[in-house]
Formats: sequence, structure tokens, C-alpha cells
Amino acid sequence: MADLPGLDNVGGLAEKEARGIMGKIIDQLSEYMIAARVAELPPEVSTKAKHHVLDALAAMVSGSRLKPGRLAIQFARAQKGKKESGVIGTPIVTSATTGAFANGILAHADETDDSNQHARTHPGCSIVPAAWAMAERQNSSGKALLNAVVLGYDLGCRVTRALGARSLGNHSTHSIGGTFGAAAAAGSLAHLDARQVPYLLSYAAQQASGVRSWVADDEHVEKAFDFGGMPARNGVTAALLVHAGFTGMRDVFQGERNFLEAYSPSPNPEELVRELGVRYEIMLTSIKKFPVGFPIQAAADALLRILEQQKLRAQDVAQVVVRLPEDGARTVDNRTMPDINLQYILTVLLLDGRLTFDAAHDYERMRAPDLLEVKAHVHLKPDEELTRSPIPAQAIVEVTTGDGQTLREHVVSFRGAAENPMTTEEVEEKARGLMAPILGAERVERLLDALRNLETVPTVRDLRSLLTPESQREKTA
Repeated sequence: MADLPGLDNVGGLAEKEARGIMGKIIDQLSEYMIAARVAELPPEVSTKAKHHVLDALAAMVSGSRLKPGRLAIQFARAQKGKKESGVIGTPIVTSATTGAFANGILAHADETDDSNQHARTHPGCSIVPAAWAMAERQNSSGKALLNAVVLGYDLGCRVTRALGARSLGNHSTHSIGGTFGAAAAAGSLAHLDARQVPYLLSYAAQQASGVRSWVADDEHVEKAFDFGGMPARNGVTAALLVHAGFTGMRDVFQGERNFLEAYSPSPNPEELVRELGVRYEIMLTSIKKFPVGFPIQAAADALLRILEQQKLRAQDVAQVVVRLPEDGARTVDNRTMPDINLQYILTVLLLDGRLTFDAAHDYERMRAPDLLEVKAHVHLKPDEELTRSPIPAQAIVEVTTGDGQTLREHVVSFRGAAENPMTTEEVEEKARGLMAPILGAERVERLLDALRNLETVPTVRDLRSLLTPESQREKTA
């Protein structure tokens, strides 16, 4: 664990660890979480955090026009309540808990939000909405927001690692990790002290829930609740309860009837504090280049490389064979939703040479005869070797041309993966495509400029008007 401003001394924690006097894990976490509130982030971590804040906001804006988002907005409007937090893409200002809930659903109304495959979570769609709602409520600065978001990723992802993310059966790592990450971020902005932080984590544990039955949700509504809305709301609720004086368990991670043992057959509590301040989980989180399901990212990247390098068009292609790890293949094999249907998405790439947000959500086009004719030549095969590989989300694409030539592309790290990150320019270009049709190009450019310099923004509330369409701005409370 690296030292941070506010801790004992330079290298103090490392010295304690070496001398075996680190104390309980809950105490290490509390000490770190309080110090992280005012820490100076390494430049590369600060830049990456800005990318993820922007990416989550772009997902919320675009999600505000999809069915899960429309339902969330309708719900938030009916709740009313104290005016603390704005609902992105609307003039609604509501309570922090309702704002976090609605914006969390917006953030995962689609498949545009980020993903940490090592922790098996989508951290951004719960942590950023929770942090944003709490920052508005507390009138926090952009720097405080950035630090809270980074802390949220660190804790949320470490909780699922400590549980053994790949051994939880039907428990949903996405909602569990999201709840703890959102609580850490919201608690940071609430300025909870050393006595209160353990209570915060205990209230997060009591709310952590979710089962993987969301895979059967064909409209992405419950999935948006499970991944984004519920954990964002849970995290803000935990922070507000403790901020109001609620007390609770001092140590929910170790001892009798602890959280980790209740959820996991083989938990590893040390993962909660391993490399804190050295390994930033936000650096290990991927941003999707394409607004489609995570298992499709590498396949789409691979097909585009072949098409662009060989200057091919749909009429030049006789067959496309895609190989994915078995779990990814099951997730995206001819699904009813366009944005998680691999065969449909790759057919659009063949026909259009690119993929837009509208095309990725076009149910009518997915049934069009001319598209179905091409789609019949796109085949998906689970691959045992890719399944056994420790590197997740790979894809192999083989294109057979009309003249019998076979072209092969194996993408290990797609563009946007943590190992192959997009540049600031690429992240901003993605955000423009998602936000400009709703907010307007001029407002988006002003927002991008503010987020590039987020650490200098005096109060997050100043950005609320930039996240409301011009036609609705006068109505904003």
C-alpha cells in the first residue's frame, strides 16, 4: 500500500506492513479511504479518471432516450423530493438518492459503459452516478469528484476480487461491486471520519445483492437496474445514513458471520488492501469503443481491421467466422437486442463499414430481408483455447472472400481495453457521437472543455446546465 497525503509519513504504511503491525483489514481500508479524499492523483490516473467520468456521462445522455432511461426519468419525476441532484439529459432536480438511481439506470440503459473484466464489474455505471449525485448535494469540487471516483473503482473492484469474482455462481458481481464502489465514492464526498467509514461499508454490505438472472432480460430494463441504478442508489443511501448518525458493525469483512464468507466459498480478504495506492483499478478498466456488448468489442475491432486493410465491401465477402471464449459467445449469440447480437452487429459493419449508435439499436433493420441475407453468412463459434486463456474478451475473425482467400485477425486487446486504451481524442469523439444529437454540439464542446480541466472546477453544480438540452434548460430548477 502506497503512502498518501494524510497518512503517517512517507512510506509509513509500507514500513508497518513490513513489521507486521498493519492491523485489521477494516482499519487499513478506513485509513486509506480517508487519505484518498485529498490525495494528489498520479497524472495518468487523473487523466484516465476524466475519461471514465466523461464516458459515463455520455452513456447517461444517450441512455436518457432509450426505454430504461425513459422509465427512470418518469420514475424520478414522480418522486420529486428535495432538490439536490440533477437527472442527466433532463431539467429534473431531485434528491441525491433518486438522482443517483435514475442516472445509474441511464448509464447502463445501453451497452456503452465501461467494464473491468478482472473484477467482472461495470464500475462506471454505478460509481460515477453516485459520485455525481453526492458531489451536487455537497457542492463538491471537480477535484473531490475525481478522487471519489478513483476511490470507488478501487474499492468496488477489490470487493469482487476478494470474493473470487469467477467463483460466485449466480451471485451478480456487477451489483455487488457497484454497491461498494458507489458507497466508497459517496462516503468520500460526505467526508465521513475514521469511526464512520466502517459503518459505511457495513451498510453497503447489507444492501449488496443481485443474481445473474438478468441475462434473461430482453429489454435491458432490469439489467440497467441491477448494474447501475440499484448499486448507485445503495451507495448514496449508505453514505447518507452514516452521515446522519447511523451506527453499525465495526468490521463486516472479517470475523464471525462476515460478508465475504456469506457470499463466497473461498474468499480472500487480503485482496481488499492488496496494492492500494499502487494498483489503481480505474487503470485496469476498459472503455468500449463501440456501443455494443462487451464480448463483441474485439470481434468488431478485428472485422473492421480486415475490411479497412483489404478495402473490402459486403459483396466481396463469402463468409465470416467469429471465435470467442465460450461465456462471451453464449452472451452475444443471436440475441433479441441488436446491441448484444454479434451476428447483427458484424453484418452492419460489413454493409456500412462503420457502426453508429442508431444502427446498434435498430430493431427494424435487424429484421430487414437485405440484412438477413448477409447475416446468414456470419457464424459464431465458441473456442476452447480462448476460453482457457487468462486474457479475457479476445476474438478471432476469419473472413473468406468471394475468390476463396481467407483473411484472419486475432485481437487480444481491443481498442479501448485497459491494455490498449483510447486516447483523450478518441474518448471525446465517442462522447460527441453519443451526446451531440441530444445536447447540441456547442454545449458538448463546452462540457468537454470543462471535463478536461475537471480538477479546477469549483463546484460540480456548475456543470448541470451543460447536461441539459437547450430546449429544456430554462425549466431547470
